[in-house]
Amino acid sequence: MIIAQRKVLLLNASYEPLGLVSVPRALRMVWQRTAEVLEKDGDRVLRTVRFTFACPSVVRLHEYVNVRKRRRSSGGLRTKILIRDRYRCQYCNKRGTAADLTLDHIVPRSRGGQSVAENLCACCHDCNQRKGDRTPDEARMPLLSNPAALWHDLDLTALHHAAASRPEWRKYLYLDDAAAA
Repeated sequence: MIIAQRKVLLLNASYEPLGLVSVPRALRMVWQRTAEVLEKDGDRVLRTVRFTFACPSVVRLHEYVNVRKRRRSSGGLRTKILIRDRYRCQYCNKRGTAADLTLDHIVPRSRGGQSVAENLCACCHDCNQRKGDRTPDEARMPLLSNPAALWHDLDLTALHHAAASRPEWRKYLYLDDAAAA
């Protein structure tokens, strides 16, 4: 994998996980002294024409950022819906990747359906075409699960999923405590 595409865990000043950033973005934050490196990414380095930087794996902001009020309105709704639905079409249960699946409006937008978590579900291209501009009942395509709101923090769930391949993140996501319990 290209180093610039690897992800770095970003922590708030309170060690609360905020999300993932790219290696170049993390290095810019360290260079600008808005963040500090807590963990390095093994022996990986990012080379420029003049410098060689050790790649960070975990960085922490120096100043606390209050993100609670922004978290609900943050982007990534598509990713959150796909994670909630476990990357499965909610009509035929076909498993797919983010590129294979679309988001379907359960109540079509033409009928006043909104783009909110309760009205969206993961759907394969075939089922989305078959359902068209109808409700699941009209199309005789019942949903396999109830499209619940994004009650639990799916950003944190995505981080936990990403931590499977990054053991140095586990202590910052409190996964070591959960495994011991």
